[in-house]
Amino acid sequence: MIPAARPTTPRDGGLPTGTGYAPCHHGELLQGVFLDDDGRRCAGLVTLPMAGPGSTAGFTRRPGTAPDALTVVPAGRTKAARAAALAVAECARRTGTPPCGGDVRLACDVPVGLGMGSSTSDVIATVRAVADSYGLRLPRDTTAGLAVRAELACDPLMLDGRPVLFAQREGRVLEVLGPALPPLVVVGCALGGGAPVDTLALPVRDVGDDDVRDFERLRTLLRRAVADGDVRRLGEVATASARRGQQVLRHPEFDALTGIARRAGAVGVQIAHSGAVAGVLFDPVAPGLRHRVRSCLRALDAHGIPATRTFTTFPTIKELPNGPAHRGVDRPTGPDTARRPARLPAL
Repeated sequence: MIPAARPTTPRDGGLPTGTGYAPCHHGELLQGVFLDDDGRRCAGLVTLPMAGPGSTAGFTRRPGTAPDALTVVPAGRTKAARAAALAVAECARRTGTPPCGGDVRLACDVPVGLGMGSSTSDVIATVRAVADSYGLRLPRDTTAGLAVRAELACDPLMLDGRPVLFAQREGRVLEVLGPALPPLVVVGCALGGGAPVDTLALPVRDVGDDDVRDFERLRTLLRRAVADGDVRRLGEVATASARRGQQVLRHPEFDALTGIARRAGAVGVQIAHSGAVAGVLFDPVAPGLRHRVRSCLRALDAHGIPATRTFTTFPTIKELPNGPAHRGVDRPTGPDTARRPARLPAL
């Protein structure tokens, strides 16, 4: 059910404004080609959530102006500009008002080109800000559809944090894998010196029936890992997916990264399939965790692989800077488990 429009609060000289927020992610745990409920092949992915970095958007609606009179700051955020135009048209239709122009202001602390969903974060924050200016909270599937139209493929950052297999080119959920991922400690790093990856320049591999069967097998294993809270099995899936991704990405540090993970007692590695960000995955209740993490960091440094941040998948829940129509959106879903160690967020 779509909430009814509420009167927007005039700000910015009496013009209706709205705000929106969207998080980022830390690359993928699994990506490939899968079968939907009708047996049709779909490109799909499962992202690794990360609290902290994200995009915040503000939108000032200017009634009476032409719909194409839209500005975006910083300039050059063309996907966010397309998202704003699409969102204005959708919200105007829902409220029975003429579409108009307006101004988008974006603040994003997500690194660009690392495969962390920076463009999707911008797009979703913009859509939410536009909707907020109309007093609307758009359904998630509508937001996903607008995001795909704005950037051709999007990450599932508009959802509620549950692990899902998401068809990024269609903006739909293929499967909800469970309520939450098993808790993880992730030592983040950047491959290739952190240089952005031009995903459009990557070679396109033909996907055969054997490939789809392999992806479906990994999907089944990941579903079981989520259901059982099995961190080790999750790590095996992520490593296998990352290894397949190297057929295209060909990171020269991949073998070194997997060796570091093995020697440090990690459960596996994950790598963004459209960027350079990677993570070494640890079980948070493994004996000697702090020693393992420090050993991993020293080894990364010795191999010239820059570490980025160490984080957990069970962050403290806090209010995020969405406008009133989106208050509470994207609160991370924590696992209902006694495995959560008390002091790990201080790593």
